[in-house]
Amino acid sequence: MSIPTINAEGLNKSFGHRQVLNDISFRVATGEMVALIGPSGSGKSTLLRHLVGLTCGNRTQGGRVSLMGREVQASGRLRRAARIERCRTGYIFQQFNLVGRLSVLTNVLVGQLGSMSRLRALCGRFTDQERQRARACLARVGLEELIDQRANTLSGGQMQRVAIARVLMQDAELILADEPIASLDPRSAREVMEILSRIHAEDGRTVVVTLHQVDIARRYCHRAVALKDGRLYFDGPINELTDERLQALYENADLDELRASEASNGEALPSDRRDRTPHTVVTPVLG
Repeated sequence: MSIPTINAEGLNKSFGHRQVLNDISFRVATGEMVALIGPSGSGKSTLLRHLVGLTCGNRTQGGRVSLMGREVQASGRLRRAARIERCRTGYIFQQFNLVGRLSVLTNVLVGQLGSMSRLRALCGRFTDQERQRARACLARVGLEELIDQRANTLSGGQMQRVAIARVLMQDAELILADEPIASLDPRSAREVMEILSRIHAEDGRTVVVTLHQVDIARRYCHRAVALKDGRLYFDGPINELTDERLQALYENADLDELRASEASNGEALPSDRRDRTPHTVVTPVLG
């Protein structure tokens, strides 16, 4: 049996008396493109931060996370990892995390820092070959003509595409994207999702992306993992994410409200769907 790219086992996280993640367990195989969905406050971003090691689970019954066969954390403690191992996972933030005063090209080159010697990284000395690679990464996201432009002069969609190019420069095997289109207009959102989908298809990279727009998840992802109140609510093929299951997942919003929300992002649900009575969903958990 091949080693899963992501293996989360019994992950628990509390902030004070509030349980944010409750016994979360799931696996993601190499080469999958997975949508992580759920209502606001369901724990999506918290879960993603646990996967990359930005947040630790509870010290007692905190659970365990492994990426590509390497344990990232267990029982609330991070495991020490070499810089080259950390480079195997790329993280795309909702707010881009670019250095505004630096050029587009330099922001992409930042993705190379983890693979460089500490001295060369501190001095910011990049080789001609690395600069050529950075240009190729920008070409893949359609921004090669903006290499010398300052990052803070770009639109939101362009900034997010630079962030994706930075992950490509990092040569990450796993890409975790936290609400990458939440602050973008509909056209830019489609461009970003199409780029991520193309990278997944062409490179075979594993991609996990948190999304609010259900129809975008249906369009670009093969599988959905849904959280509700910090618990695993659904885990399965995206075509099994029925209207009934969505109705139960977003229990305070009927499908008309979901359509209105998605229409505001240019991604309305098909109009021939009808609201149905929600029912309890049994969550299949991968073994």
